[in-house]
Amino acid sequence: MRIKNVTIGIKSIEEVLNNAKDVMKRLERGEKVRKRKSGIYFESLEVMRKAITPERVKIIQVIKGRHPKSIYELAKLLNRNLKNVADDVHYLAEIGLLELEKAKSNGREKTTPLVNYDKILLEIPV
Repeated sequence: MRIKNVTIGIKSIEEVLNNAKDVMKRLERGEKVRKRKSGIYFESLEVMRKAITPERVKIIQVIKGRHPKSIYELAKLLNRNLKNVADDVHYLAEIGLLELEKAKSNGREKTTPLVNYDKILLEIPV
């Protein structure tokens, strides 16, 4: 089985814009542009620490290990307030660390959180 990784790291807005500008110039000249390593990047270590909290890491671990069928079931497994867990789950999905699968069950919509990777790799430039 192949291990899938997701990379999170630090990149300044200036660096992101410079990379985008470089790609556009290459495309304008007709050059081939190789796909760069994808990942989820934050502007600073402080911003990343606010986004990737111990509670959110625990959510990712429980989803990966226990495969809850709904956010409600996840909140029960974590013994946390449903609204707080739902907020964290939606934020993690927004930044790309979770996927949400929606389905109807007994006339109700159910959202199943999914983790489709095995490791989070941390990249910090020095």
